[in-house]
Amino acid sequence: MGLEDEIEDLREEISETPYNKSTEEHVGRLKAKLAEKKEKLENQSSAGGGEGYHVEKHGDATVAFVGFPSVGKSTLLNALTAAESEVGDYEFTTLNVNPGMLQYNGANIQLLDVPGLIEGAAQGRGGGQEVLSVVRAADLVVFVLSVFEIDQYERLKTELYENKIRLDQQSPSVKIAKKGKGGIRVTSSVDLDLSERVVSEVLREHGYVNADVTIREQVDIDRLVDGVMDNREYIPSIVSVNKVDLIEPDYVETVEAELRDHDIDPEEAVFISAEKEKGLDSLKETIWEELGLMRIYMDKPGRGVDWEEPLVLERGSTIADACDKLGGEFEDRFRFARVSGPSAKHDEQQVGTDHELADEDVLRIITRK
Repeated sequence: MGLEDEIEDLREEISETPYNKSTEEHVGRLKAKLAEKKEKLENQSSAGGGEGYHVEKHGDATVAFVGFPSVGKSTLLNALTAAESEVGDYEFTTLNVNPGMLQYNGANIQLLDVPGLIEGAAQGRGGGQEVLSVVRAADLVVFVLSVFEIDQYERLKTELYENKIRLDQQSPSVKIAKKGKGGIRVTSSVDLDLSERVVSEVLREHGYVNADVTIREQVDIDRLVDGVMDNREYIPSIVSVNKVDLIEPDYVETVEAELRDHDIDPEEAVFISAEKEKGLDSLKETIWEELGLMRIYMDKPGRGVDWEEPLVLERGSTIADACDKLGGEFEDRFRFARVSGPSAKHDEQQVGTDHELADEDVLRIITRK
């Protein structure tokens, strides 16, 4: 029996096993086995060659447009950037990953128009694994849905999940320390719903015999497996609904109801027409907010404040992070900095490297001679 058959058998057994306290340990063992088998299959596929996709990351952040064929990703990329992705009304127009650069709020945001996903992509159908590998490297996923096919959302999420992409989640707080003897010891800072036996069974399926496990949040079996595997990508996402120019006003309520059916708040979805370039300002702003970026205006000696090309950092960054991005003498010869703006108690506040910056701060770094 091949790996694909073993994986299918495990999936079938999991789906047919009623989940309750008496079967919890068995289901945990099955899910752990399934994760291991899928990992082995993926490694075999990678070793077997295949050209795959590789897109070098540029700019301050990378965004991947994800959608089934012919939803308008290429048209959207062209509307937002200077890229020239081939556009057509037929499926599979985009055969390669097409990058473009969105310039917004002084930031350079790389947008990737990946080939349209099809069902079975995570199992390699249609070169899907190569496509999904590009998505795994992104800082943000933008779902591009046709206004007429909102149900594509769940299928897309499933493909991403199957390829170890976890959307809008934080990494589970599960820490494992191997030891020489003593078996598996489970310590938790919360009253776990999972029993220690279930946790131990999952770890044993992943090859742990002696280990201390610390869990600091409530986890189900799937989250526990994710924490043990420790090779998932945790990426934020937003939903854009394209081709809204093609619907009548009275159809909007139907679209909003379909969004709610998939746990998407219609007020958080971005309605656009890539063809007519409508709603793009709202999409740009939403991308900016979800990426969590901020602008720091540098006060340069003898030249004043550079308002045109800010230093773009992640929110929560410190002076040390700014020096690191600037590189060179700023990191090695730093004396102190002066900050004006939202993070400062007063203009020209003198601060050290641990000072946390805020969007639109003005920063001057004083270096040793």
